[in-house]
Amino acid sequence: MSTTTQDKARPFEWFRSLGQRGRRAFVGAFGGYGLDSYDFQVLPLGMVAITAYFSLSKPEAGLLTTVTLVVSAIGGAVAGILADRIGRVRTLVLTVITYAVFTVACGFAPNYETLLVLRAFQGLGFGGEWAAGAILIAEYAKPEYRGRAVAFIQSAWAVGWGLSVVVYTVVFSLADPDIAWRILFWTGALPAILIWYVRRNVTDAPHVAEQRTANKNRGSFAAIFKGELTKTTLFAALLATGVQGGYYTLATWLPTFLKEERNLTVVGTGGYLAFLISGAFIGYVTGGYLTDRLGRKKTFTLFAVLSAVLIVAYINIPEGANTLVLFLGFPLGFSASAIFSGFGSFLAELYPTALRGTGQGFTYNFGRAVGALFPTLVGFLATSWGVGGAMVFGAVAYGIAVLALLWLPETVGRELT
Repeated sequence: MSTTTQDKARPFEWFRSLGQRGRRAFVGAFGGYGLDSYDFQVLPLGMVAITAYFSLSKPEAGLLTTVTLVVSAIGGAVAGILADRIGRVRTLVLTVITYAVFTVACGFAPNYETLLVLRAFQGLGFGGEWAAGAILIAEYAKPEYRGRAVAFIQSAWAVGWGLSVVVYTVVFSLADPDIAWRILFWTGALPAILIWYVRRNVTDAPHVAEQRTANKNRGSFAAIFKGELTKTTLFAALLATGVQGGYYTLATWLPTFLKEERNLTVVGTGGYLAFLISGAFIGYVTGGYLTDRLGRKKTFTLFAVLSAVLIVAYINIPEGANTLVLFLGFPLGFSASAIFSGFGSFLAELYPTALRGTGQGFTYNFGRAVGALFPTLVGFLATSWGVGGAMVFGAVAYGIAVLALLWLPETVGRELT
């Protein structure tokens, strides 16, 4: 066996191959996306308390998530253009500052209307962070390791989600719900530590920065809708719509489903979510390895089908079978998260360097915005169907994702040029 083959067989060779600068960038991007997740999840976790505090209907509650995700499409598109024009790292810092500041501000909202506006502004940073961080690592990673390298960044979502559940469980166990949801938002100040680290230690991949700055057409939004890129952009956006429509249906309404239809306490809900989140973390990592081995498209298809089937199974478990709900949460979290593992590498490989941030930022966050309509639809239907019955539309979203893949190319092993 050659030395090269031995190196490739080492479990974390993908991390070693990033080099010193790449590893520092990995820490910054991982932390940025993890805290992005944390600041998003405080809303669905506090949703029951917020709904009671402001006397909201379910459609109004669902709109809080939808407005965050719709505005995140604007934030993602703008951040993608900025990433191509001013660099990946500088854009990363700007997005983290934005989502942190407005998450904290949400905790001071005096009424529903103010909370809705502040949550919209939080969406600007929330949508932009992933575009900058995923591209940063994709450009440091070698082609044969790109899928798993970016997938580990994606796994930070589960870490941030898990941290938010721990904090939620503690805060709501110790404080009255009327103040506990505000405290939860105030803890969104955590990203300030990350900003200090990124500014001191992280830089763009040198060879990519040279290519980017040499191109006068970098960051052109119109260019991603020209020539062959038109079809790529449209169907990549549709793929992102399906995957995120399914995911955000789960992320927004699952805590409410567990409390209202399964009658779980705060501590009980945290325990059930722990199974879901553990499955999510392992799913992200496993999906990264599979996307390098099976290819991007086969991995997307596999986990879209599994996620749709598991959603339907989860919401149709008979009353009284809460143990089954507990254990089925693991494969549900696994599949719904593993499907995201290929996004960072796949979207990066679909676009040239000068348009990579723009293309990735727009397609992923367009999907986030349109996919955000699913939680609102579930909120409206829940009044007559129940939360569990309405959540079946998450399975429909995954079907849309599979259809979009028919018009997109396989990109595994592609060099970033």
